[in-house]
Amino acid sequence: MESFGCISSVLGCSACIVLAGLVFVSYKLGLIYQLFHKTETKSPRHGGESVAEVLRAHGIKFLFTLVGGHISPILVACEKVGIRIVDTRHEATAVFAADAVARLSGTVGVAAVTAGPGLTNTVTAVKNAQMAESPLLLLGGAAGTLLQGRGALQDIDQMSLFRPLCKFCASIRTVREIVPTLRKALAIAQSGTPGPVFIEFPIDTLYPYHLVSKEFAVKNPPKGLMGKIVSWYLNNHLMNLFAGAWETRDVSPLPVHIPQATEDQVQSCIELVSRAKKPVILLGSQATLPPTSAEDIRRGLEDLGIPCFLGGMARGMLGKDSPIHIRQNRRDALREADLVLLAGTVCDFRLSYGRVLSRRSKIIAVNRDKSQLLKNSDMFWKPTIAIQGDAGSFIVRLSKGLKGHRCPEEWPQSLKAGDSTKENANRAKANEKTEHHLNPLKVLHHVDELMAEDSIIVADGGDFVGSAAYIMRPRGPLRWLDPGAFGTLGVGGGFALGAKLCRPESEVWIVYGDGSLGYSVAEYDTFTRHKTPVISVVGNDACWSQISREQVPILGSNVACGLAFTDYHIVTDGYGGKGYLVGRENEDQLSDIIKQAQREAKEGKATLLNVLIGKTNFREGSISV
Repeated sequence: MESFGCISSVLGCSACIVLAGLVFVSYKLGLIYQLFHKTETKSPRHGGESVAEVLRAHGIKFLFTLVGGHISPILVACEKVGIRIVDTRHEATAVFAADAVARLSGTVGVAAVTAGPGLTNTVTAVKNAQMAESPLLLLGGAAGTLLQGRGALQDIDQMSLFRPLCKFCASIRTVREIVPTLRKALAIAQSGTPGPVFIEFPIDTLYPYHLVSKEFAVKNPPKGLMGKIVSWYLNNHLMNLFAGAWETRDVSPLPVHIPQATEDQVQSCIELVSRAKKPVILLGSQATLPPTSAEDIRRGLEDLGIPCFLGGMARGMLGKDSPIHIRQNRRDALREADLVLLAGTVCDFRLSYGRVLSRRSKIIAVNRDKSQLLKNSDMFWKPTIAIQGDAGSFIVRLSKGLKGHRCPEEWPQSLKAGDSTKENANRAKANEKTEHHLNPLKVLHHVDELMAEDSIIVADGGDFVGSAAYIMRPRGPLRWLDPGAFGTLGVGGGFALGAKLCRPESEVWIVYGDGSLGYSVAEYDTFTRHKTPVISVVGNDACWSQISREQVPILGSNVACGLAFTDYHIVTDGYGGKGYLVGRENEDQLSDIIKQAQREAKEGKATLLNVLIGKTNFREGSISV
């Protein structure tokens, strides 16, 4: 009897294992779900409509793309619900444009591209968005769910490619997953430290049932039992793909989590700042992120009265002529400062990895990202207080806690005097004659003086743009766009496109080097087709000068650095824009040509100033910090 009992127990356990296995297989095949959720085989609806519903509910106004059959249902459905579809000439441009919209609008920027090479073309732009902390949603096409890994057209392992670049990646396996996955991705993109997210859409999750079913039909199924199994499996996969697809689902935004400084941390910082005699604030791009408005941050900074150095997207935060905005001699100011507030600023190469900070200074660091907050703190610097939280709201809370207290006025006044001395010297250099063509500093001063007060400046280049960063003055918050820490060339066309769509009433200027222009000059076709009249000024010195400056004296060769004085203005005309050539022979007409370009832009035509510039007798850096 004992043996019989043991056998019964073993058989019972085996039966449980088999039963559990059957339940698991049934779950994986969707059999259990299909018992409770209907597959509407007659419905003409498709997965692109679900994408459009979610994007509309999240306030998305623009979707940037380069069209492909894998993603056509998304584009058509979004257009039908009022989302503007903007197609570009390169997939990277589509992502750069979405990045600009994210930065300027406070929403998530969205781009959709086709499978395989369409997605691989976006890698640099997605990485740039990751490092610039831009909330971005990339929608990518893919081979059908049953064809992945089998040699289908444009089929590669896209998920492995994007996981290191994105905060969240997901591959849609059934139509019913589209809505919840999109909602989750959009929330993640904006939470914590913002960044890009990626969702892959196999082609059979986007098209209607009647079309997909034709693809699943087996023309010559194997005979016998195997044929029946194959046919059953394909039919079940199809039914599960669309089961419950059109049931009503919540498409509203999920909560977004943003880390904040604690009350104790803010109070400790209030005490440190109140005792400081020579405090300095370094404001980075992260301080411009939602939810705190740029106007609230500006008021907070002005109430504090602490001299500020502004970087990245924070340029323009204090307007054009603020008495506390210091543009020059940053290294000297940091050497003297007794307190430094790093508000969204990172101690990477831009601050010599923290080596420019004095060990005598008290240092308050605020950043949403812990790794960026403490970058290089084990080597060259050490924070007195490190806060993982939102920099913009921290500034506002600090200002309120210090109400009635202001930084001693002689400190910002002395730094501002140094600003004036340096800028007068730079202006004197602008009047120097170059051996050939125009002085680039003179050109930039002219543009800065004539650009409209509502202008947005897009920076895309090396040597010429490096000078522009210290000459051109953004007139207000969120009016300067540069790639950020990745230093990417080629952002100009996409950034300007996104900026002009967000702010159609504003002048949008691209400051190009002649090298960087090559990446996106074709987008003048996009500007023309989509009626986004931007203005470009190209510093054309027929050279990759930022590299040549050091390569030639160090290595004795200019190999690969030489370009040509190409007729970029004629290229612009060919794409439907209006180009102007500016050289020494019409140098005295520079102001008039700039004004004419502005008039053309107001009338709806994208313009480009191809300005021939000469070599100067100073290195980039001599006019910088």
